[in-house]
Formats: sequence, structure tokens, C-alpha cells
Amino acid sequence: MAATEMSLMDEPERLRVALTPIRRQLLARLREPASAVQLAAELGQPRQRVGYHLKVLEQEELIELVEERRRRGCVERVMRATAKAFLVDPAVLTPTAPTPAAPTPAALTPAGVDAGFTRIADRHAAEHLVEVAAGTVREVTRMAAEADRQGVRLLTFTLEADVRFAEPGDVHRFTDELAEAVSRLAARYDTPGGRPYRLTAGGHPAPRAEPAG
Repeated sequence: MAATEMSLMDEPERLRVALTPIRRQLLARLREPASAVQLAAELGQPRQRVGYHLKVLEQEELIELVEERRRRGCVERVMRATAKAFLVDPAVLTPTAPTPAAPTPAALTPAGVDAGFTRIADRHAAEHLVEVAAGTVREVTRMAAEADRQGVRLLTFTLEADVRFAEPGDVHRFTDELAEAVSRLAARYDTPGGRPYRLTAGGHPAPRAEPAG
């Protein structure tokens, strides 16, 4: 069975195991199968040391056995990374905040109104965009890996566009109009009992192009 395209690193211990320099090298090289003998020769490391790191990676299911070859009275194990790319869940690197107590229903109280305005303001906060993007990475990576295991294709879509705004206020007006258009389109296609999809749209300043030369 082929390695999955992507695997989500969402456990601190697995991430710690994978982050040492030599293990990162091994994971990158093991996108294609290789044995400890091959890897030791390529990296200029003792075979015993390479074998130790391969064992640790295998225990965390970051690499897997592809085949065993008999060579000169011993068995040579050929390993391969379990995924072509390992993506780190940003939540693993974020300190966990205490879970707040459930709020008392008070949507029309001043506190409830303030919370509503906070949610609207979050639409234009960089932190909110990063949080949503991280959630997308987390969910899509997990579903893509499961689709790979089942031998099916995960159907997704991506929309990209570049827009040049004359002034900051245009960003807010554009966002409001886009939200309204998406709401209308979602209402048209939404079908009870259908396969639910999550649409995420975000915008950010394009990085400045590096000057030629």
C-alpha cells in the first residue's frame, strides 16, 4: 500500500520524536524506501546509530516496513515514511488555555451585545484568520489521510484571486458584499441530508515582491 500524501502531527510526543535533525533527514529521505545500510552510507553515519533512530521512528508509526531482504546471513529491513509530507498541527505548539465556564444565556444583555460585536471584529483580525486556517489544515489533512487509506479521493475545491484595494475601507465593504453573496449561494445549494461542506474564505496582504537582482 502506498504512503499517504499527508499526515497530521497533532501529538506532542510524535512531534518531539520527529524534530531532531537526523530524524528529519531520515523522514525526508524515506519518501523513497531504503535500508539502514543505505541510509548510513548516504548520511555518513554509523549503521547502529541510524538503526536506533529508525527504530524510534517506527515505534511512533512515522515510518513502516516495506520489505525484508536476506543479505549475507542477515535480514535487511527496507523502510519507508508513512506519509509523503508531515504537517504540524499549530495547536500542538500553542499553550492550552483553561476552558471557560459555559456562559449564561443573555444574548440581549450589554455583555451579549459586546460579544456579538467582538465576533464581527474578529472577521478582520489576523489572529482569527490564522486560527481558521489552522483548523482547515487540521481537518483536511485528517480526512485526506483517511481517504488515502480507503483508496478514495477527497473532493475539495480551492478559489484564489488577487484584488487591489484603493483604501482600507474598501476591504471592509468587499468583505461584507462577499459574505452576502456567499450566503445567497449557500442557501441556493444547501440540501437537507446532503454531504456537508465547509467553505472558508480569507484575505491577507500579498507579500511584497523581492526586487530583481
